[in-house]
Amino acid sequence: MKNLYVVIALLSAGVLSAQAYPRFTNNNELKFNIGQFLANSTVEGSYEYFFSEDTSIGGTLYFDSDATDYNGNFGIGPNLRAYFGYMPRSGFFAEAFGLYYTGEDKIPDNNLGVRNNDYSTTALGLGVGNKWVTQSEKFSLEINAGVGRNINPEDFQDTFMFRAGLSIGIRF
Repeated sequence: MKNLYVVIALLSAGVLSAQAYPRFTNNNELKFNIGQFLANSTVEGSYEYFFSEDTSIGGTLYFDSDATDYNGNFGIGPNLRAYFGYMPRSGFFAEAFGLYYTGEDKIPDNNLGVRNNDYSTTALGLGVGNKWVTQSEKFSLEINAGVGRNINPEDFQDTFMFRAGLSIGIRF
């Protein structure tokens, strides 16, 4: 009878360990937004750290040579993501983000000519996207979009800001 209990205990331990996700070693990911680069020559890089199979925290940094583009010429900000895919660390995700960015807006004035208005503002927003990862968990492809609200917009500045991207990444 004791042998039966031992066999049942060994079989149940094997089944329980087979159902768990494997341990992931590549917790860091660097991404380059090729979509923004091809659309308007914005250089945008992102970092993402996975602290569980379905949650990550990260940051974004971008530079643009045209200060009058829709999100200015410099931006930096954090994000928090939750993944809802069948595979860990991939699939559909939702994110909350913050973004500090600077730029300049040109307003035509009939009396004074064209004036330059520099601004710096902070926005908070929500976004969604999807991430595909190779079988080796080394490379990723991501598409995302989001909308944020400027906390302190100037009179000449839009109240809302938009984000979008098509990014390739490498995990390490």
